[in-house]
Amino acid sequence: MRLRVLGVLSVLCLVVVFLISGTILTSASRELTQELQINRAASLNRLAQVAFDAAGDGDTARLQREMDTYSGLYGEGIVVRVQEQTLASGGLDAGRPDVQNALSLARLNVSNTTLEPLEPLGSGSQLIFRPFGSASQVLGAVLLDVHADAARQKLRERWLGVGVAALALAAVLLVGAARVTGWVLRPVLRLDSALHELERTGRTGSLPEDGPPELRELSRSFTAMARTVSASMAAQRQLIADTSHQLRNPVGALRLRLDLLQLELKTAREHDAAERAVAELDRVEEILDGVLKLAAAEHRASEGYLRAAGSLEELPAPDPMDPFPVLQGEIERAAPLAEQAGCRLVLAPAPQPPALVSCHPAELAQMAAELLNNAIKYARGATITAAVRPEPGMVAVEIADDGPGLTAAERASAATRFWRSPQHASVPGTGLGMTIVGELAAANGARLVLADAVPHGLSARIEFPAHPAGHALHGSSRGGARA
Repeated sequence: MRLRVLGVLSVLCLVVVFLISGTILTSASRELTQELQINRAASLNRLAQVAFDAAGDGDTARLQREMDTYSGLYGEGIVVRVQEQTLASGGLDAGRPDVQNALSLARLNVSNTTLEPLEPLGSGSQLIFRPFGSASQVLGAVLLDVHADAARQKLRERWLGVGVAALALAAVLLVGAARVTGWVLRPVLRLDSALHELERTGRTGSLPEDGPPELRELSRSFTAMARTVSASMAAQRQLIADTSHQLRNPVGALRLRLDLLQLELKTAREHDAAERAVAELDRVEEILDGVLKLAAAEHRASEGYLRAAGSLEELPAPDPMDPFPVLQGEIERAAPLAEQAGCRLVLAPAPQPPALVSCHPAELAQMAAELLNNAIKYARGATITAAVRPEPGMVAVEIADDGPGLTAAERASAATRFWRSPQHASVPGTGLGMTIVGELAAANGARLVLADAVPHGLSARIEFPAHPAGHALHGSSRGGARA
């Protein structure tokens, strides 16, 4: 937006400078032309008077001296026709066609003392002429070849001065346009940034009140609205967390009562009903655990966004760490569950040198555990590969399986809260695992990417920006491990 507005204002400033400069230059050309024309017309009239006197007494010597003196002073040629005699000075050829044409017009009592407007890059001379004689008879004509080189040089100097002044004015106007654009748009850009921050995190800082009065009022209104929205979202998030936490006590008490009740049951039908009730209770506890994890992950994600925006300077960013040992530990912990599900876990060799990422180790472990559990749960009997993959500009922690996978539409919805694929409806789960991983990835400046595995299956990648220190660190060699 800033460039577009500044571009429009810059064009308007340049048009204004061009119009002002054009007006000044046109006026300068007209002024110098008129000055030259008045001067040469006066000289032409004086020569015509001398020629008239010469025509009366027949003595052209004085006329010739006047002509020679003028030509020597100004370097301009003169031709005078006195009755049947033609006098010339300054090297002007009386036989030139344009000279003869001018003399013919003068004999018809036609005069021309108007000069064409001067141009700074023009050249050549212009002829002006006038007849002289009595009221009823034309006795002759005077013709002057006007050289305008000196006037053109003066015009070029004025053009140069106007050009320098125009550039200075254009620079001042462009700087002023940039300052005005920044003054007007800076609050708008801050407001746009604050809106995105509020959308991502549910929180935003107070906007400074600057710019035009209307935008100051808008900043005040937005700050008040953002505080209300932030407080409401924080209250809702806290309510969910508190409710989930408080429900654990009655759920625990209910489990104890069911356990005691099972001791009193006699028939197989009663035991079967009790087991179904315990299974539903397990599902409730799983959902409560998932909601608590999601609330914590969303809180961490909001902190990560605010730190990136500079709003939480007191919270330091995590130190660079090697994700391979964390991934290796989660593979070992998931091995018993994978064996029960008939899955085969494969850990790809560690990259050399180690690829570093900025992430909290505990949160990376939680993300890897969620992805491994999802793969084991929904791709039973598959081969699950875990790897740390350095790529241009990023480092990916990948969990891939060769199971049935998901369609493109299902992958787009997989990170939605409580979403579950129809093909996995019979598998116990809450539909919160991918959502938790996505929020924790965002909290650490990464992103969760789901894609097809080759030749089939699902690939879940946590993509971190590459850390510069990873190129300089050389660690010990680690081999691949299998569980």
